[in-house]
Parts: sequence; structure tokens; C-alpha cells
Amino acid sequence: LQSRKMAEDGDDGYEQKVKFCSKIASPLAGKKSTKKVYKLVKKATQAKSVRRGVKEVVKAVRKGEKGFLVIAGDISPVDVVTHLPIMCEDRNMPYYYVPSKHDLGAAACTKRPTSCILVNPDGLGSDEKELYSKIVAESKEGNRFL
Repeated sequence: LQSRKMAEDGDDGYEQKVKFCSKIASPLAGKKSTKKVYKLVKKATQAKSVRRGVKEVVKAVRKGEKGFLVIAGDISPVDVVTHLPIMCEDRNMPYYYVPSKHDLGAAACTKRPTSCILVNPDGLGSDEKELYSKIVAESKEGNRFL
């Protein structure tokens, strides 16, 4: 009922979703950055240049695939995704946490919640590459390890 009321008010409930994020979800994308990330994921999914799910993402990162990693901050148990930021930092790969696994799954055009998505810039068009570079710059600015 409360979520329906928020939807009627035009608020997407970003602050509510942040409350359910893990303590390790850093750097967490801001409200505007989250919308940009979801937009990029949606465009990249349509261009078929994404890897989704922990198993597929880890395999791609180990093989040396480049890209931008988006991790859901509300994964439970958090141990499922704790190794991903470390892998990214070792390979100098940018990453961002977003507040909701359900919204991340919806942005990836699936009905299932998604814990992480790797966006590969090679298959993107020029407009998407511009958005990709903006998000990568923001994430590197917010991440003290990269």
C-alpha cells in the first residue's frame, strides 16, 4: 500500500530502497546517477552487450572482458557479491552499487531480480557510449580505489 502511494506521488522511493542496502555498498549511486545507470543497462541489454548474474559476470571478468559493473546493494546474503568489488579493483574496472536488485532486473528487461550486470562498451552506439563514459567518470570519482 505504501509503495503504491509513493508511485502515485511521483516519488520512486530511492531513500526507502537505500535503507535496505548493505553496509558494504560503496560507492552507491546517487538518485540521478541511479537513473542514468538503469538507462544505460536498458540500452546495453537491447544492444545485447551485457552479462548478467554473478556466475556469468565472474567468468567474464576472469577472462579479461572490459566494461562497467553494476551491483545491487540489497542482495541478501551479501556474501554472494562481496568478491566482485575486489576483482574489479584488481583489474582497474569501474563499478557502482545501485539500491535495488528488482529495479536492476527490470532495467535489464527481465522479470527476475538481478544481483549484478557487466556492461560491455563495445556493442554500444555513440549515444550510449557517451552515457557510458559519463557514468564511468562518476563512479571513478566516487570510488577511492580506482
